[in-house]
Amino acid sequence: MKDFKFKINGNEYVVHISNVEGNIAELEVNGTPYKVEMEKELRQTKTPKLVRPSAVPTTDSHPAVAKTVSPGAAGAVKSPLPGVVLEVNVKPGDQVKVGQRLLVLEAMKMENNIDSDKEGKVIEVKVNKGDSVLEGDVLVIIG
Repeated sequence: MKDFKFKINGNEYVVHISNVEGNIAELEVNGTPYKVEMEKELRQTKTPKLVRPSAVPTTDSHPAVAKTVSPGAAGAVKSPLPGVVLEVNVKPGDQVKVGQRLLVLEAMKMENNIDSDKEGKVIEVKVNKGDSVLEGDVLVIIG
């Protein structure tokens, strides 16, 4: 029906609205389906209200990792989307080059290579194999 691209806090979202019936909109956000209920306000504006799908993915087998670093930390490689760390290919002290694979992240049933966007020495690896991460979490710090 209609596609939108949003950038929120530096993160990109692709929203596809497939159907709207009454006050319920069926849409996909980065490939994940949702039903959104819109409530009418006095001013006749519509405010979206998220209605969770019946099968919501859980991370019960992997505790969520919320390791962060100060926002101004130079060399922080962040997770582009939520997922589970499948492989960690570097350790503190390793020298890395631009484009070198740092780790593999499973997100939305796909393996995503997280590559270095800078050259330098790995200062700290903030995650381990099997950790669940959220979008924007710091994975590796390169100095």
